[in-house]
Amino acid sequence: MPETQSPDPSAPWEYTLYIPNDLRAVTVCRRTLRLILTMHGLIRLVDTAELLATELVSNAVRHTKGPAALRVRWAAGVLRIGAWDADPEPPEPPGRMEALVDAEEGRGLALVRACADVWGWQPLARGGNRGKYVWCDLVAA
Repeated sequence: MPETQSPDPSAPWEYTLYIPNDLRAVTVCRRTLRLILTMHGLIRLVDTAELLATELVSNAVRHTKGPAALRVRWAAGVLRIGAWDADPEPPEPPGRMEALVDAEEGRGLALVRACADVWGWQPLARGGNRGKYVWCDLVAA
């Protein structure tokens, strides 16, 4: 019987989940992310990662008309969570959390800025397709 090796927990990995423009996809992304992190032994990051992914994917679905994707990458002790969408316009800059406490909308990127170690966005253009990628990092200290 061949001997099986357990995967190297420090080895880099990446997942991409392509989603339709449908708010139900936010829940699918959140639950998929929980499973990915649990299977890779990163359960301590799940709650914060779910919040961040929910905000990023929700923005991609609510504020654009096309498809989107959740991308999750682990490398060198850093978890990067990102959302791609087909709209090349930059995201609205995050407001201050204190000013947004009672707001119904507009808290997403402020939460991302408050909970992530770093965040950003970049325009994307490939094969005639345009869009943007909004991402944030969690450092697993």
